[in-house]
This record gives sequence, C-alpha cells and structure tokens, in this order.
Amino acid sequence: MVTAEELTARREEIATAPDLVALLAHLTERAAPLLARLPPIPETKALLSTDGGICPEDGAAFVFDPWNPTAHRCPRCGKTFAGERHDRHWARYQHLWLAERAAHLATLAALADNAAAADRAVEILRAYTRTYWGYANQDNVLGPSRLFFSTYLESIWIGNFLAAAALLRACGRLEKVAAGAVSGVAEEAANLIGEFDEGFSNRQTWNNAALAAIAGWFEDEDLAKRAIEGPTGLLEHLLRGFGRDGMWYEGENYHLFALRGLLTGAAWARLAGVDIFAEPKLAARIRAALLAPALTALPDFTFPARKDSRFGVSLAQPAYLELWEVGFARLGMRDEGSGMRELSSWLAALYQRPAPAPELFESYLHDAPAASRISHPASRITLSWWSLLEMAPELPGDAPPWSPGSQLLESQGLAVLRTGDRYASLECGPSGGGHGHPDRLHLTLHADGVHWLADPGTGSYVSRDLFWYRSTLAHNAPRLDGASQSLGAAVCEAFDTSGEWAWVRGRYGEITRTVVAGPAYLLDVIELASRSEHVLELPWHFAGAGDVERGWWTSGELADEFVSRVEKLVPEGAAPAVLELAAGPRVLKAFLSFDGELVRAEEPGRPGDEKRATFYVMRAAGRSARLVTVLAPVGDAASLRAARVQGSVIEVETAEHAVDRHTATALGWEIATSSGRIRLAGARAPEPPLAPLLELEKPTPVVGAALRVSSPPPLDGTLDGFDTSEPLRLELEDQYRRSEEPYPGPDDFAAVAHAAWDDDALYLAVDVVKPELCIRPGEAPPLRLDNEPDDIHSDGLQVYVAGDGGGDGRVGYLVVPETGATGLRVRATSDTSADPGGVRGAWRRTDRGYTVTLGIAWPEWQRAHVGGRLRFDLLVNEMLSGRTRRAGQLVWSGGNGWVFIRGDRQEPERFGILELVG
Repeated sequence: MVTAEELTARREEIATAPDLVALLAHLTERAAPLLARLPPIPETKALLSTDGGICPEDGAAFVFDPWNPTAHRCPRCGKTFAGERHDRHWARYQHLWLAERAAHLATLAALADNAAAADRAVEILRAYTRTYWGYANQDNVLGPSRLFFSTYLESIWIGNFLAAAALLRACGRLEKVAAGAVSGVAEEAANLIGEFDEGFSNRQTWNNAALAAIAGWFEDEDLAKRAIEGPTGLLEHLLRGFGRDGMWYEGENYHLFALRGLLTGAAWARLAGVDIFAEPKLAARIRAALLAPALTALPDFTFPARKDSRFGVSLAQPAYLELWEVGFARLGMRDEGSGMRELSSWLAALYQRPAPAPELFESYLHDAPAASRISHPASRITLSWWSLLEMAPELPGDAPPWSPGSQLLESQGLAVLRTGDRYASLECGPSGGGHGHPDRLHLTLHADGVHWLADPGTGSYVSRDLFWYRSTLAHNAPRLDGASQSLGAAVCEAFDTSGEWAWVRGRYGEITRTVVAGPAYLLDVIELASRSEHVLELPWHFAGAGDVERGWWTSGELADEFVSRVEKLVPEGAAPAVLELAAGPRVLKAFLSFDGELVRAEEPGRPGDEKRATFYVMRAAGRSARLVTVLAPVGDAASLRAARVQGSVIEVETAEHAVDRHTATALGWEIATSSGRIRLAGARAPEPPLAPLLELEKPTPVVGAALRVSSPPPLDGTLDGFDTSEPLRLELEDQYRRSEEPYPGPDDFAAVAHAAWDDDALYLAVDVVKPELCIRPGEAPPLRLDNEPDDIHSDGLQVYVAGDGGGDGRVGYLVVPETGATGLRVRATSDTSADPGGVRGAWRRTDRGYTVTLGIAWPEWQRAHVGGRLRFDLLVNEMLSGRTRRAGQLVWSGGNGWVFIRGDRQEPERFGILELVG
C-alpha cells in the first residue's frame, strides 16, 4: 500500500506526533500474544448456517476467540459448546483475523523495525501459501471462494494478506521464496474474484479493492484499470453508488461497509498512479460520503437501521472512527474548507461518546478477542494498523460543537427533521436495491433520549424472522389490503424549514404522508386517494409500555405468521384515541384521529430483543381515507391537551390552551399559531434513481409449444402419451447458472422436455441427462443452511406458469423425485402461493439419468384454449456428491451466469412463452 520512500517519511512523522507514538505503542502491546505463539490456522473453509456460532439454548451469538477453535462460549448463559458447525462459523472470522494480524505485524516491522513482528507476519503468510489450495471452491453462498462462502470475504482477506506482503517487501523483509508463494495465492484469488462481478453491490466495492491490491502486487496495469476505471470499478462506485448527497444507495449500514472498501481501494489505486483525492470532483464526492452518516445519525450517535442494517449500532465504533480519520487525513492534505471543519467536529463529538457496545465486523477485527471487555471510549491511540499508516498526526483543537440541522438527502430520499434533541425522519426515495425493504414512507422518531419509533433493520439473514423485518407490517409505514408494499420508489414532493418548524411530504403510489415538526410536537398525516376500494393500514411500533386512555379491547383480526394476540379497540366516546407510552421516566402521547378501527397485537420486537412486543395498527377502508396522528413527548410536563380534525383543518391545542391550526395549501403547508403564521413550501423534483450503465434492449423471450392431447398421459415416468416432435431443450452453455465450475456439457448434464395440455392440466415430461443422481431424501435431517428450502440442494425441477397478460397470476413448484419410490415431492416456490395438491406425477431412473412426468392443474385464472399463450419456465437443479449446496441449474429461458441467492425463485420477467397448439 506504500512505497519504501513513503515508509521512511511516515516513520519521521510518527516520531514527532504524540498520538501516533501512542498508537504505535498500543499496536506493539496488542501484538505481544501473537509474538508469543502462532495462532491456530483453520483447517476448514467457513460455512454459513442457521445454527453455527449460535448458542443452542438461548440463541445468542458466541464470543469470537481467535485462540480457541473448538470451544465456543455463549456470552449470555456463559456455557461453552463444541461442534463442526460452530468450528466452521469460527473459521469465517479466524481467516479474516489472521490476515488482518499479518498486516498489523507487518506494519510494526515496516514502521518500528520490529524483527520479531516481521518473522511472525511471514510465518502467517507462509502458512496460508501452503494451506490455501486445500480449501475447496464449493458450497458457496454468494460467489466463488476458497476460504469462505462468499467472494467479498475472500476480497477482504486477500486485501489484508497482500497489505502484509507489500509492507514486508517494501521494508526488505519478504524473501523471494515467500514472495513467490504469495504471488501464487494472489493469482488464484484474482481468478476467483475477477470472474464474479456484482455490479453496484457494496460487496463489489471490496472486490474492486482486492483486484486493485492484486494489480498493485503484480504491477498489472490492465487489471488496475479494470478495478479502478472499469464499468463497475471504484470510480463508478464512487460517482454512482454514492449519490450526490453522499449516501450509498443501500443505506447507512452498507454505506459504512462500502466506504471502507472504497478507501482501501483508493490506497492501492494511488500506487497505480490514480489519486482519487487529487481530483476535485472525486474528492467532493468522498467528502459527501464521509459526512452523510453524520447527517442522518440519531441523537444517540447510532445510525438508523434502514433497509437491511444492523439495529442500534454506535457510530463511535473504532471501525467507523477509522474511516473518518483516514478520510480526514487524505482530504486534509488538500482541503481546509467547511467540509473539513464538519468532519473534525463530527470526530470530536464521537470521541466524547461513552464506550459503545462492542460489535464484530468482518472488515475490522483489531479489538478481538478483547472486544467484549472494552470499557473505555475509543480514542485515536487505540485504532488499528491502518490508522498508523494513514491517520493525521493530530486533529484540530478548535472544532466547533457538532450541531446538525434538518436535512434532505435528495438521492436517498431521506428527510431528517431535527428540533433540539428530537429527531424525526421520513423515508422516501428508492427502496435500496437487494437490501431494500417494502417500507416507503416509514416514520422514525427519537426524542428525549428514547427511540420511540424505530426502523427495525434486519436481525439475521439466516433466521426465519428475516421475513418479518422485511415486511411492511414491521415498519411504521402504510400498506394496502393487508399486503406488503411492492418494492419501488417513493417520491419526496416537498421539504422545507422555517425557524422551529419543518415539514416533508412523500408519495408512494396512491398514498401521501405529510410530517410537520414543530417546537412541541410532530404532526403526521397519511392520505389515500384511489379510484378503487382499499383497506389502508398504518402500524405503530412504539418503544415503552402503555395503552389507550379510554375504551376496552376485544378479539380482532390481523393475519401474519409473526403476529399473535390480536385485539381491536372498542372506543369509549367519539374523541380521538389517545395512547400514552412510557419508557422509563420518559412519556410519549399519541393522539390518533381517523375513521376506522384501532388494532393491537404482539410482534417479535426489535432485533436483539428477547421478549415479544406490543404494536398498534390504524385501519380504515374506502377509496379515500385520512389517518392523522399527533406525537408529543411529554418531558417534564404535558405539552398538548388535545388534537382535532375539523374538515381540512387540523387543530392542536397546547397545554396553555393555545391552538395551532394546520392546513394544506396550494404551495405547501400553513400553520396558524398564536404568534403568527408559518408557511412551508419547498416543492422538490424527484432524484433520478440508480440505473444500469447500459440500457440494453429487453431480450426476446424463448418460445416453445405445448401440444393438445385427447387423453391425459399416464404420467408414470415414461414418455408414453407425449408427442416428442416439439422438444424444449436445455443443453446450452448460456442456459446454465453455475455456483463455481462452468457448464460441464450436455454429456454430463442436459434435459429435454415435452409439453402437452388439455382442458384440465398442463403436462410435462422432462428427460434429464445426469449419470450420477444426487436426490435428497424426504426424511433427511434439515440442512439448516439459510432461509431457502432444502430441496433446492437436490437433483430436481422448478416449474413456473403465469398468465400472458402481465397480471399477478403466477404459480411455481419445486419438484424432487422421492427416493425409494416413483412419486414426486412437490412444494410451492417461495415467491408464489401455488397449491402443490394440483400437481401429480411420477419419475423413474434411466440409463443416462432420470425422467419426470407431471401434470399441473390449470389455475383458476388460466383458461386453456387452442392458440392460447402462457408465460412459462423450467429449471433443472444439479446436485453433486460430496457437496452441501447445489452446483448449478439449467434454465430453459436462459441461464444468466450464477445460481447464487436465487433459492427456488425465478424472476417472472425472464419467463419464456409456451404456445398451446391444437
């Protein structure tokens, strides 16, 4: 990452900087256990599973101890557990920790002439040059990898691995034999990482950084150009992944992860002659990216858990502090403007925070295994080796207090309304890519030190509650007709501030949400205007405990697998319902005015909570509806007496009997108070969403024929009863989705299908070429890998049928032959609500593989007739012996590269066309 000349200059700078001298001493002390003995090298690659690394008794994540590969301690119950699943979960962090420690030790060798640290760093590198080839590139979850289950982890690892090697080489402590072995690992890593481009994913930022590191190691100009300047390289990620407001499009959690990858890649890019910080346009975008999480931070200095974010994570984590330190140092060499003053103010505020709860980060393991024992706030002198290389000698001592105001992040579509220590935000904008949630127009409220209304983020990708946190019902966001929102963008129509008042209005489809923030309360108005009848619902997930002031509860309805104890309010009188919630000594009042019913129920609660929580739902029906809520933190005394809706006017009566009258106007919003009128406007033009670089023409769908039969085929696992003159072939390389290895060819894996139909059903005969069958028995124990159905990891089929009119009619089936019998095991795919009872058939072994025949009863929305057309797709899964996960699948409509994270789902827009021929 640095040259020999830069190392000399840095040593001189450290010698005169007290903070850097202290940081060097800290790193030397932290290295002592490493010098005493070599840490264990994992014997296996990492495995992602639902039970690995999790206490079987209370569900808590085990403490990561890099010195103990087989005994894993639960921090909640204190017990220790063993098992292969836990060992392979441990291996995920151990591989990363070891590469990071090698870089740590190499930094001490390069900047402190520490020979013992150099020797141990070389020993770690040598250990991996021997073992790396023994880890199999298989059973991966997201991209090819030897050490891990996903490519981005391999990228983080190789970046630290090569940082250690480069530092040792720059200071003359990496002998030629070791350097050659390192080159072999780097070349293989380049092959793995380079073939898996994730486009504009936060993970691809790390893949780019890894490729830039490998290019720097080999002085490979072509690879450097691809990693830095390619269509999905570092520069495009900076200019397009981070919006004009500086926020990464997938939200704060992934913003911070992608930002670290970007800054890491920028260091390697500098060696290739591309100094991102020297170009004003690029530097301005980095400055915005550094400031964006500060502008959206909650008053307790945690980031809001938007999209798939972790919940309740402090921004004072050392891993995050290091980002601002490195960014400040690199920008500070060229920029002394207001952005730098904001950064120094932000850093100063973070360093004054109490010690944060420790978190385990894949990209920052400097504090392990002591993370669980850290009781002091983070400081400049306890950061990692990266800071010793990059951090400024000192921070400005005259930074003004950190005091952010209300903000609209245009690209993100996030409006933050701040009044004193009260924070409210409305989520508009795009849903956020693959990590987005159906939570457009979600409202967050943090006041008086209490996170009253939170975005729950996501607990775990492999636990079942993932589906709860990814539902609209789990958010403070509106939904229609009892279903989660379709993933799509909301529009911020207006945002404005005037003194102590601010407002925002967002629109999602036929729903608008207006939030007005004043000195004493928050007014929230949701309106539905539709041409058809709907049921409008608004969930409220309040912190604390409480209930309505008047009325009683009776049994109610709210259909959801995660919801229990549903009740509805029987109100007493016609006045608005008033909820009073208490969180410790703090109280919040919610005045609910609407024409409908109020429901309460129990939910899983926020991620990390062990107990279920109560939430409320406002519900109204019709073509138009309005839900009005006034939220008032009570503080030392009640600030509001009442809230009323008088036609188009909303009246809020304060404790002093003054009345604020709120009215929507042609230009925006008006508040008539006892001291005058406040007019809020600020109409906005929507920010264009992140779009593909190349707008390719929509591919022409593949077309096949289903031939009418006079009587149903016997469906006995043979081709009897099928006309084989119009086959559907699956035998081309571009029809194959792989997990690691390319398409083996039609002699090893192929399929030919024949389709038939009559008035009752669609019939399929699928003849599969696969010499060795790997069929998952129905009685096999659960794999406990993730949230995908286990039967995708088996030889078998996925079949999809949809109407040709582009409507919602669609069914999908996952079909696996039964071992020891001729029957089929059928289940609906995860993205449809098909009825497996409508499928019948059989299978049998053949000389070259197996044949499946089945009949699918026509769904009620599909009327079969000669000349009819339906959208259709057929997928054939490939399982290999000795594997945990499937190797790939053939797709009739076209393969499109990789099988990862598809589960049993297939995008309807990819379906081909099946014509019903007479």
